[in-house]
Formats: sequence, C-alpha cells, structure tokens
Amino acid sequence: MSLSKHADVTIDDVCNAVLAYYPDADVSVLKRAHEFAEKVHGDQKRHSGEPYMVHPRSVAFILTELRLDVASIATAILHDTVEDTHATLEEVEKQFGTTIATLVDGVTKLSKITFKTSEEKQAENFRKMIIAMAKDIRVILVKLADRLHNMRTLEHLLPYKQKAIAQETLDIYAPIANRLGISSVKIELEDLCLRYLHPDIYYKLASKVHKTKREREKYIEEVCAMIQEKLKEYDLHGTVVGRPKHFHSIYKKMERRKIDFEQIHDLIAFRILLDNITECYKALGVIHATYKPVPGRFKDYIAIPKANKYQSLHSTVIGPHGERIEIQIRTNDMHQVAEHGIAAHWKYKEGRFESQDTNAVEWVNRLLEWHKDLSDPNEFLETVKIDLFAEDVYVFTPNGDVMEFPFGSSPLDFAYAVHTDVGNRCMGAKVNGKIVPLKYRLKSGDTVEILTSTTQTPSKDWLKLVKTSKAKAKIRAYIKIQERSRALALGKEMLEKELRLYSYTVQKLLKLPQLEEFLRRKGTKTLDEVLIYVGYGRMQPQTISQAVLPPEVLSTPKPEPKADDSVLKKIFDNAKKRTENKNAVTVENIDNILIRFARCCNPIPGDSIVGFVSRGRGVTVHTVACPKALDTESDRKIDVTWNLQVPIKRHVRIRVLSHDTAGILANMSQAISGCGVNISQANIRTTKDRKAVSMFEVEVANTEELAKVLSALEARKGVINVERVKS
Repeated sequence: MSLSKHADVTIDDVCNAVLAYYPDADVSVLKRAHEFAEKVHGDQKRHSGEPYMVHPRSVAFILTELRLDVASIATAILHDTVEDTHATLEEVEKQFGTTIATLVDGVTKLSKITFKTSEEKQAENFRKMIIAMAKDIRVILVKLADRLHNMRTLEHLLPYKQKAIAQETLDIYAPIANRLGISSVKIELEDLCLRYLHPDIYYKLASKVHKTKREREKYIEEVCAMIQEKLKEYDLHGTVVGRPKHFHSIYKKMERRKIDFEQIHDLIAFRILLDNITECYKALGVIHATYKPVPGRFKDYIAIPKANKYQSLHSTVIGPHGERIEIQIRTNDMHQVAEHGIAAHWKYKEGRFESQDTNAVEWVNRLLEWHKDLSDPNEFLETVKIDLFAEDVYVFTPNGDVMEFPFGSSPLDFAYAVHTDVGNRCMGAKVNGKIVPLKYRLKSGDTVEILTSTTQTPSKDWLKLVKTSKAKAKIRAYIKIQERSRALALGKEMLEKELRLYSYTVQKLLKLPQLEEFLRRKGTKTLDEVLIYVGYGRMQPQTISQAVLPPEVLSTPKPEPKADDSVLKKIFDNAKKRTENKNAVTVENIDNILIRFARCCNPIPGDSIVGFVSRGRGVTVHTVACPKALDTESDRKIDVTWNLQVPIKRHVRIRVLSHDTAGILANMSQAISGCGVNISQANIRTTKDRKAVSMFEVEVANTEELAKVLSALEARKGVINVERVKS
C-alpha cells in the first residue's frame, strides 16, 4: 500500500497497512491508541493549521512502510501525548501496558528540567534517547519516523527554526538512519536538509536535473534493456532498475571534488537484483566483460559488509555513449536490508517482534559505554557525531580478523579498539610487517600489529592523530585525570598557604562541622572537588577560609596578602582594562572580566559558546562544538552568554570556490556588499584547472547576517562552493 507523502492518513489506512504484512495483528490496540490520542490532543493544531492528529497518524504510517510491530506503531500514535498534553505516563501504561509506555517515555523529551542552554538541552535529550535505545532499539525507529514527517512539513516554520532543525537532522538523525542501514529514510532526510540549509543550491540542482529528465529517462530505459539482454545471454534472470542519484549525494560530490554540476558524469546508478550470491559475482563478470570498469572504483561489500550490514557489489564502468555509470549488484534479501536496515531484521517470536541485528545492538551498547564515560552532555553528543559520520576502512589483525575504522584512522585507533590499556601504552605499530609512525593512516587491506611500552602515556598531540570516538574519549579521559591531579595538588598548596595565615592546617579544617555545610552549598561531597576548582582558578582559597573557619580564628590578626595571593587576581589581572570585546560576552553575571575569543573556532554572536578560565588570561570563549573546547577539562568551564545589548562586529573568513571567469571577483564582492556587510580583506588565487579560490574577511554582527552572505554568494553564477573558515 502506498500513499502520498503529504496525504492525510486515516487510522484505517494504518491498520490496513499493518494487516498487509502481519495478518494476525491485533489492530484494536492501534484504534484504542488513536481514540486516546484524539481525546487528549483535542483541538490542538500544527503550525500548518492542520489538526494535530495528522502528525501521529503519518508517523505511524511511515513505520508500517518499515513493517514494524503493533507496539511500535501504537507508540507512534501516542508519542506526543505525554510531552504535549495533560496525559501522564502512568495513564498510558494503565491503558496500553508497560512495553508501549516504556517506548513512549523513550521518545519523550526532557521538558520538565531547566537547562542553561538549548545545546545542553539537545544533548541531554539525545543522551536520554540513547539510554532508551539500549533497552529497546524501537525507540530510535519511532524517533526517525517522527523526524522524517516533521522534515516533510518543515515549510510551515520560521526560517531560523527550519535551519536549526535541518542542521540537527543532518548531524544526528540522517547518520543514525545510515548507521542502522535504513537508506530510504537516510536519503529522504538528507535531501530535505539540503533544501532548507542550502536552498539556492537545492533549487539550482533541481532545475538542472529537471532539464535533463527526459534524456536521462530515455538513457536509463536503454541501458536497463541492454543489461537485461546481456544477463539473459548468460542465463541470469534478475531485475534491473536505474535511478538518478539524490540531490544531497550530488551536492556532496560537488563539494568533495570542488567541481560544479556539469562536471559530474556518474549521475545515474543502476541496480541489479538477483536470487543468490553466486549469481551476483557472475553478473559482475558479465558487466565487466561488457563495459570497461573504471580502475579503483570497485568495492566488494558482500565479502566484507558495512557495519550496518549493507551488502552489495559496487562498480563504476564506462557505459553506452561514454557515460560513467555506477552499478550495484545484490540479492533481493540484501536489497531489503539496504532499504530498511535494522527494520528488515525483525522476527516474530513468541508473541512479539525481536531484532536479530546484533551489529546495531553492539553499536547502541557502545554509545551507552560512552554515556558512562563522558559526563559532559556536549562532549557526549560530539563524540557520537564523530562515530556517526564514519566512512569505511577495513584492516586485519595478525590473526586475520577484519576490523572496521573511519577513513583517516591511525594505528592509535586500532590500539584503542583492541583495549584501552593497549592504546594508552601504544608507542608504534607494524603495518604489513613494517614499522610505521603513529601518524600513519590506515588503508583497507592493511595488517596491523601494535607495539607497546610500559613507560608510554597518552598526550594531547594524540588527539590530532585519531579518528574514532573511542580513541578520542579514552585519550581525553586520561589527560583530564592528569590535569585534575595537577589542579588538586595546586589547590591544596594554595589552601594550605591561606590557612597558615591563621595558624591553621587542612587536617584541622577537615574536622570542622562548617566544612560539611560549605560543601553541601557548593554541591560537592569532598574537599578535593573544591580544591580542584581552586587549582583551576574558579574559586579563591579565601572563599573557603572565610566560610569554614570559626569566627575566633578569623578574628586573628592577618597580614595583608601579597598581590599574587589571589588566584582570581592572577586570572583576571587585566580585568578592568578596556578591550574591544568588553561586555560583548557576559560571564556568570561578573563585570569587567577580560574576554578572549578563541582563534581555533572564531565564535560570532549567534554561535553557541562556552567559556574556560585560563590563569592570567581571563576567560577564553569557544564555540560549543570546538574540538579544543571538548579537550579542555570541564572543571575550568564557566557559563558565558552573548550580551545582545552590546552590538559588535566580528571578523569572519569565507572561502569561495568558483570558475575563473572575468568579473567573478566583482560579482562576489557585490553579493557581499549587497547584504550590507563590509569586506576588510580579500585574496584570490587561481588553479591549473581554471578555478578561482577566493578568501574574504568580512565584518558581521551575527550568524544570521553571515548566513545571508553565504546564501547570496551561493546564488551567484559561477560559484561552486562557499564555506565559513573557522581557523
């Protein structure tokens, strides 16, 4: 059964779709769930003006296309009841049972907790979803269907909300769909994200693809017939279909190769579906005998499947009329897995559906392990993002086992994949029998053996060498433990120096009842945690002495402290100097603190930011996702926000790749100045293939103004790619 993506789905449509693949399903549960949701949502409307129930019914129907079970589809119908109405989780459990209530809770956002920033809220909501996924993988499938329908109807929101939701979808949900092997959802999400993040590029591509539609359809029909005929000659009977590559795939190829649309030749992919693996390899031989294969463009994902269990043979060949075409060859079963991923592994067993996809379960368990290791929600989210975008490199252990790593991984990634201790003690590696440095980049087919030393320890430089989330997390954890130890020792030394002024000691301080009350107010359990704050400069030792020491001790004559006795004075020694950034950022409601903007990420108003105390240098402001911020000890973190009352202009660099044509620089300059933005510097260089790389430094007030500039440049004729340069 198929319905238009924007049709108003009825509950009968949902029930009939379920019965089509599961005739014994108890669809009365779905009808009861629908009645309950209709009652509690009442007269609620969506931003489009439609009745709210259009959304949960549509989400439920998307799940029927993935052939999910009744509990998942009931959850889709109920998924917003606890979050957006007066209904409680207890009511849902009472009426629909523990399983459905647990699933509903898993997809419900943390709405009753106050967060300091929207980024922290996003990160914690994602963390909650991961924990729920570990209990039941169906949570993420409902969430993906929910996000897909929201993206389909995103045109009804304000532009800034469209971009924020699209970016989150591209960063998290589309990669999750890919990791779970659900390519149909991944492809649609990516194309919708491109439409809202880069509308000029999206509609430019749509226009160019539409112009060649008739020729392309004719070519696809011709090639399909030719391949089908060749297969029959060798007694192979399969299905051959052709399709144009989706917009986001074309865009990424243009961006990666720094070329424009007209220079992409392999815009069409053909798929051959056969009955068994033997026929797949036989068909590959037929294709290579008929069309000349392009060297280096063959991949065997049948022998070595992707992490998401995707299997297929990929080969790019020179097809009819000299056109490059990509051909994918797989069995019908492999095709089901490729389209529906983990959802293709549901098995009906003892009255309920279970997932047979152990790879997906292992991946979720790995996320759960990071959840335990990483206390900072933003660091957890960024770590997961790294893992989600992993490309495939396959290497062998000395025993011949295959291990998968992201493209660009080093022997350190391999070492940490074996064991944390092996990673921490890694001093080098042998690749294919030869010793290589730690900066070596692994290639598919390498055999890797790790060399260790008991004296070796991780360093910050290692973070530049590794790609995997596990390696980054373990290295950061080790470094932070070392930094905390140093901060603890320094904090203890400074407190002892303060207490000596009162002829007191730390040991005597520990026995005072006032200390327990002080620690409770600070939200800590031990004095060590406070001393770490002192060591990092986030608290003065005088704060402890004044709060904890008895009044009679404090009344003891005390010599005036020397100028360097105050940690905060060391940190903020230039606090009252006027700077160009004064008051641009508010630091925990403290005035006149020296603010520095990190050069590594160059934040501008509108970016999500975080501050870090640096002894003698005030507060350094990073963007939340900056790698250097993630590598910095969280105890040095301090809350910072943009002060929107103080308008400032920040310098931002923009890199533009374009064709090297007469007047292109003037054309781009007009696009920037047309947005009311000043160009402070411009450099341009040309390449051998008649391209121009232009670097503009512009003054913008915020991210919204920058987005207008980027969009204006993207729309100019001859421009291939535009990007903000942060470092």
